[in-house]
Amino acid sequence: MSCDSFQLDSEVIRKLGVFKIQGRDKRGRSILRVVGKFFPGRMLNVDALKKYLESEIFPKLEKKPFAVLYVHTDVERSENFPGISALRSVYDAIPVNIRENLEAVYFLHPGLQARLFLATFGRLMFSGGLYGKLRYVSRLDYLWDHVRRTEIDVPDFVYDHDEDLEYRPMMDYGLESDHPRVYGVPAVDSPAPMYSMRCIS
Repeated sequence: MSCDSFQLDSEVIRKLGVFKIQGRDKRGRSILRVVGKFFPGRMLNVDALKKYLESEIFPKLEKKPFAVLYVHTDVERSENFPGISALRSVYDAIPVNIRENLEAVYFLHPGLQARLFLATFGRLMFSGGLYGKLRYVSRLDYLWDHVRRTEIDVPDFVYDHDEDLEYRPMMDYGLESDHPRVYGVPAVDSPAPMYSMRCIS
């Protein structure tokens, strides 16, 4: 891959705001915010991503404990999921000292399929006890129990989705479709399949 290609991919990641070190949690740890919906998925070169993390993110995390806030809201497999092998490759590229400093992962709006995926593959894919540091957070109100609200920028679509979940909580468990065409229609009368349309990432 050429240097120009790396620069282009890095600039795309930076502008999309996929990764951002911002704020602290209630234990004073710095937070790496990762917005899954902004991730360009299969369109992004994995080597370019690793180089971006090595140059822009890892140096800021290597000296003290930190937490990750992963925002899974509105993630679509076809758009945002790079594939299992790509995820494992990126994880394996994280320096040991960075892994040791990671103390918590807050997984916002996981959905049923993401939970099943991690329960099935998480322990196999992620070594070093990372799976044990995972904390599912189904609502923003619960996130603020762990994270300092005034120090984190949360995209508007996350608040919108959270509001939908408050009115239609069965979406959390895959028992009701979250497809916009069936909004406002009783779940028992909907012709749509009775499971979540949101895919894993």
